[in-house]
Amino acid sequence: MKEWKQILISQDVTIHNTLQIIDSSAMQIALVVDEKNRLLGTVTDGDIRRGILKGIMLEESVKRIMNPHPTVAKSYERRDIVLAVMKLKRLNHIPVIDDDGKVINVETLQDLIQEDVKDNIVVIMAGGLGARLRPLTNDCPKPLLKVGGKPVLETILENFMEYGFRKFYLSVNYKADMIKEYFGNGNRWGIEIHYIDEEKQLGTAGALSLLQEKTAQPLLVMNGDLLTKVNFQQLLDFHSMHQAQATMCVREYHYQVPYGVVKIEQNRLTGIDEKPVKHFFVNAGIYIIEPKALELIAHNEYFDMPNLFTKIISTGGETAAFPIREYWMDIGQINDYERANVEFDEVFG
Repeated sequence: MKEWKQILISQDVTIHNTLQIIDSSAMQIALVVDEKNRLLGTVTDGDIRRGILKGIMLEESVKRIMNPHPTVAKSYERRDIVLAVMKLKRLNHIPVIDDDGKVINVETLQDLIQEDVKDNIVVIMAGGLGARLRPLTNDCPKPLLKVGGKPVLETILENFMEYGFRKFYLSVNYKADMIKEYFGNGNRWGIEIHYIDEEKQLGTAGALSLLQEKTAQPLLVMNGDLLTKVNFQQLLDFHSMHQAQATMCVREYHYQVPYGVVKIEQNRLTGIDEKPVKHFFVNAGIYIIEPKALELIAHNEYFDMPNLFTKIISTGGETAAFPIREYWMDIGQINDYERANVEFDEVFG
């Protein structure tokens, strides 16, 4: 791994700059070292996302979020031993250090083994009416609307394929025949495509009750009107690390109050916050669901994803939130559709 020197950073580097280094190196990790290249800690995409959820700003030092006690390998250790450790601890990277703690290499799981095609089922919710996109959807289902010269749903499938996913279920209702005619059984892309026929609108989770195939692997579920560059491997790793029954992708949303907000205690004015900006995390329409959680969905009844998460929480199950920092666009309205067409080549080209 010749590129490992590009991911060495000092602990004074900002989280924002670290993020740029992680993305540009394609190794998805940065190593924090001292002036003698001795390892102080590691930073992964997951560390940054957890920092975002805690409210840590990207302008702060990477020291705030780094893992100061990472798993390491010594230069004299056999590669099969290193591979066994990485599999046991579910690591994608492991720094190699000498006896003085100085970084001399980085081993990656991808270099040590050939990654197989994933067994996970991907379910795309493609049965919506697209009412807010009329008249565009009067004669065309929303997943077949073209952005960048091809249907939105085709881009979604291609993004999943990049990460090794090959088995897809499309939940269809509105103008289902048009979707089936275009995508068929998936042979054109070298994938499997099956269909879940919703005889009535079942919401964003209800269609999962009609999934007849049994699986031991987590299911990925996504709305069929989203364009995103989310790293699905990192999403799977995040879900596994947190041992959740369900993980929801969330998106940070900012809203500026257009007025001065007055603070009052009883009848006394104590302060004025002029046009404050409020920060929220909102549902991004991408989920990972453990097969066991599907038992909480009533058969063939309307049921939305927020209801499923609420039910899991009420029964004592673990849920997780995965913050999206990559490109994400919900093509829900005409202006969103027009904007997506403008941005497509820059993001997906």
